Amino acid sequence: MQGLGISVLFKGINFQRLLLGLWVTLRIALITIGISLVLGLIFGLLMMSRSKIARAVCRVWLEIVRFMPQLVLLYIVYFGFARLFGVNLDGETSAVIVFSFWGTAEMGDLFRGALTSIPKHQRESAAALGLTKAQINRYILLPQTARRLLPQAINLSTRIIKTTALVKMINVTEVLKVGQQIIGQFYREPSAAFWVYATVFLLYFLICWPISLLAGRLERYWN
Repeated sequence: MQGLGISVLFKGINFQRLLLGLWVTLRIALITIGISLVLGLIFGLLMMSRSKIARAVCRVWLEIVRFMPQLVLLYIVYFGFARLFGVNLDGETSAVIVFSFWGTAEMGDLFRGALTSIPKHQRESAAALGLTKAQINRYILLPQTARRLLPQAINLSTRIIKTTALVKMINVTEVLKVGQQIIGQFYREPSAAFWVYATVFLLYFLICWPISLLAGRLERYWN
C-alpha cells in the first residue's frame, strides 16, 4: 500500500481516531433518539388534544422543524444562546438539543398519524362489547399503533444518525470532522481524501443499512 492514499488510514492511530469519531456520532444520535421517542409520544398526544392552544403550539413547532434547516438551528443554539443569554453550551449538548427538538416533532407527527389511521369503528365496536377505555387502549389501539409506528420510527432514527454529520460545523469532533483532520495532515497525498471519505461513507453505511433492513422487514411482516 506504499504510495497509495489508502495507506493513510493505517498510519499511526488514524483508523482508531475514525472509530472514536464514529462513537461521538452514535452517542449524539442515541441520546437524541431516546429523547425523541419519549417526548414524541407526548407531542403526538398533544397534537390530538382538545386544547386549541396545545394543537396550535404543536403545529407551529412542527412547521419550524420542517422549514428551518437543522444547521441554522444548530447555529442559533450554539452561537446565539451564548451571545443572547450568556449560556455557553458545548457542541454535543447543542446538537442533542437541536436534534431532539427536531426528532420530537417528527416522532410526534408519526405517532399521531399511526394512531389516527386506526379505523374509528374499532373503538366503537370495542366499547359496544363492554371494554373500558383503558382496555381499548391496551389491547386494540396501542398494539396497532406500535406496528404502524415502529418501521417509520426506525427510518427516522437513520435520518437522525446521518444528520449528525452537521455537528462538525459547531466544532464537534465526530467521524466526518476526524476524516477532514486526517486529510489535512496528509494533504500532499492526492488520493487520501477519496479513501478517507470512502471509509466514512462505509462506516455510516454499516450502521444505517442494517437498521433500514430491520424497518423494511418489520413492515413486510406486519403487512
